[in-house]
Amino acid sequence: MHMADINRDGTEDRVIERTTVVNTDGGGGSGGVIAVVVLLAVLVIGYLLYSNGTFGGSKTEIKVPDSINVNVT
Repeated sequence: MHMADINRDGTEDRVIERTTVVNTDGGGGSGGVIAVVVLLAVLVIGYLLYSNGTFGGSKTEIKVPDSINVNVT
């Protein structure tokens, strides 16, 4: 079986291994932590507003009079 010229240098018997190094230092990943903190803050604020009745947690009654008397002079 005939091997292909992997290195494209005219030889078929030598294989050169190449390694790619990806540097992930420099603050990567802090966006996920910020997203979790913001999500928790929104949930806590929503719960507090709901328990206070801002979103309809308590019953609100509106009384409308049957008639309105208007005097024009």
